[in-house]
Amino acid sequence: MLDDQFEHLRDVLLAFKKGKRVKVLVVGSGGREHAMVWKLAHSPRQPRLFCAPGNAGIESLATCVPIKADDVAGLKAFAQREGIDLTVVGPEAPLALGIADEFRKSKLKIFGPTRHAARLEASKRFSKEIMAKAGIPTARAKAFDQPAEALAYVEHHDVPVVIKADGLAQGKGVLIAQTREEARRAIVDSMEKAVFGDAGKHVLIEQYLQGEELTIMAFTDGRTVAPMLPAQDHKRIGDGDTGLNTGGMGAYCPAPLGTLGMRAQVTRDILQPIVDVMSRLGSPFQGVLYAGLMIVHEVPYVLEFNARMGDPETQVVLPLLKTDLLDVLEAVVEHRLDQVPVEWHDGHAVCVVMSSAGYPGPYDVGEPIRGLDSLDPQSATVFHAGTARRGADIVTAGGRVLGITGRGATLADAQAAAYRTAKQIAIKGCHYPHDIAYRALAPRG
Repeated sequence: MLDDQFEHLRDVLLAFKKGKRVKVLVVGSGGREHAMVWKLAHSPRQPRLFCAPGNAGIESLATCVPIKADDVAGLKAFAQREGIDLTVVGPEAPLALGIADEFRKSKLKIFGPTRHAARLEASKRFSKEIMAKAGIPTARAKAFDQPAEALAYVEHHDVPVVIKADGLAQGKGVLIAQTREEARRAIVDSMEKAVFGDAGKHVLIEQYLQGEELTIMAFTDGRTVAPMLPAQDHKRIGDGDTGLNTGGMGAYCPAPLGTLGMRAQVTRDILQPIVDVMSRLGSPFQGVLYAGLMIVHEVPYVLEFNARMGDPETQVVLPLLKTDLLDVLEAVVEHRLDQVPVEWHDGHAVCVVMSSAGYPGPYDVGEPIRGLDSLDPQSATVFHAGTARRGADIVTAGGRVLGITGRGATLADAQAAAYRTAKQIAIKGCHYPHDIAYRALAPRG
């Protein structure tokens, strides 16, 4: 640890003497990565920013590099050629492919867990096994490799029941089956029809928990855990959390459910134990640990772990971070997070996700996005998720197109700011929920 401290001090002094600006590469192309780049662009240290592959919004803040997020060899070669000082990984796919391992082999600094540590997200079965070792409260579950065995098991399971694809399915591999027929269909779709590809060859059948969801993410260097503000996202496509599951249609922060007591409990009983167990197993977790929780009678149960920041939660959490994000990321990479106080702004943030017509099903791309040039940046921040440049126009290039984040002294103020801006943007066929944060704003009886 002392060696890490001396190395960091030496790097800072050398950079100061040379007037060197730190070069940072952010990997990814969505709203989460735009929020990361945006926050890094606000660093008083003025880092030189690159993003691979980036999008039409990120290009105004960073040099976008046409390398796909899962092209580990290409990203490594670019980092070496350009002399990148720190690489920050946004999405889960490159982490599951072992990008952190490859970079560290070449003495390249990278923010993100190793391939083995990232299995906390990449394999739900592995995650359940680790939770059992750490004594972490979670729903009862059973893993299946054969469709016939899964189908037989579900015939005697209480409903509702949760069917989960074991691997990475872009946030869409979880179905809450209200009936056994829905459960059977989910198993067949996942294991026999391969609607999630290899990710769904194995499934978990899990106890359904009734409660309210909460997200608490944390920075960790493998020893120290620094929890972020609690957030709550909206996964369903429609108002009132109805309709099909999506990658996330909005979020708000801080979520009132995440009281100071709840945050302390989650850190003590969930986040720190997982970090400690991973270290004891020889796979220290460095990066962001995301805990998706279900709060049942004031007890937090883990629904899932992710090995990176959430999307769209990042778009409401990072705007409230007071500490320089670059300082935090470097402290994680250099195992000295205990020396950096992670502090937060007062106030609230609400993000509303605007999506293409048809999403989360088939959707068209290439639709022009109108109104971006006339927005007031003081009212809300527009994070691009699925956009591209076509000549002078910015057009849609994904299912989730934009994340509009409003900030305010109160949650209602932040919500109003987000929706004011969303109404000024025109995309043919675009839709978005009209009640993000409704749970927190509804009168409590």
